Amino acid sequence: MFHVKHSPVKGRGAQSGAVPTRFGLATRALDGDWRDYVESLDGPPVKLRTTVTEERAKSILTFNQSPDVPFDRSVNAYRGCEHGCIYCFARPTHAYHDLSPGLDFETKLFAKPDAARLLRSTLAKKGYDPKPIALGTNTDPYQPIERDYRLTRAVLEVCLETRHPVTITTKSDRVLVDADLLAEMAREKLVAVAISVTTLDPGLSAKLEPRCAAPVKRLAALEKLVKFGVPVHCSISPIIPAITDEFLESIVARVGAIGVPSVGWIPLRLPHEVAPLFREWLAVHFPERAGKVMGIVREMRGGRDNDPNFHSRFNPQGVWADLIRARFRVACRKAGIAKARFDLDASRFRPPRSDGQLALL
Repeated sequence: MFHVKHSPVKGRGAQSGAVPTRFGLATRALDGDWRDYVESLDGPPVKLRTTVTEERAKSILTFNQSPDVPFDRSVNAYRGCEHGCIYCFARPTHAYHDLSPGLDFETKLFAKPDAARLLRSTLAKKGYDPKPIALGTNTDPYQPIERDYRLTRAVLEVCLETRHPVTITTKSDRVLVDADLLAEMAREKLVAVAISVTTLDPGLSAKLEPRCAAPVKRLAALEKLVKFGVPVHCSISPIIPAITDEFLESIVARVGAIGVPSVGWIPLRLPHEVAPLFREWLAVHFPERAGKVMGIVREMRGGRDNDPNFHSRFNPQGVWADLIRARFRVACRKAGIAKARFDLDASRFRPPRSDGQLALL
């Protein structure tokens, strides 16, 4: 068990650097009295800094057979995410590197500089069957380090060049930096963008997702992408009962007013180490309602913190889940938002040659 003092780690989502025990790693324990003693000798801890390690990956395109997601392949040019969303379901992936899904996940990042080259090589393979590539399925493709590395842009350039369709999921208005590419890809039916909006309260957002773009910036990004002709979707994700669910109707109304044609919601998921990290976060920021929040979560998840099963993990059950569904349907009807389908075109895919040129069809 990892103990933290009930005071926030400023500028970060996780409140500890707890090491997981799933893979036999040693646990770290630091009680409040000992921490106070150490600080009396050495002063307060040094502010956490973000580090980036360049990873020389051998492949970049990951395939899946999940029945719960609308894509079968994805590209993740980064590991870890500086956005620091406490609820991020990708946090446990850091445990595979003997790193903490807590603070390590948002401070010890990995970048794959060869992402575009590796993608080009994969697309050039004989017999490759093009279907939409999903960006942002594990960590955000527009997190702050994209400003320097530009790996997402490089991947998009390959997709535009080869006429390969792609979908993007992000919480950042930094996506607008690539508006030129996205607008051109949209004209060719090669791209759709989803931006997540969790709350309209900037103070709450700063606690939940401390290094994400503010909610108003994400809404502005959605509006600008609509004007650029880019197919966009607003994901109200995740909905956290008794914390963010109060914003459901207002988010739907706002995105409807700016012309967003598609909106959806995803319930809070707490796989593996995310559950104890989220409980720590509740103890720091909302101790008075922590029991209520987790009680509702368990009610929607069959008495557990998390439901890992296919088909049901995105489909919560019970009275609370039914209420959210009903509220969402009414909100969409009032906002004039119907179900939208974005049909991307893979029929004009042009495989590149190994020398970097496009192959003649």
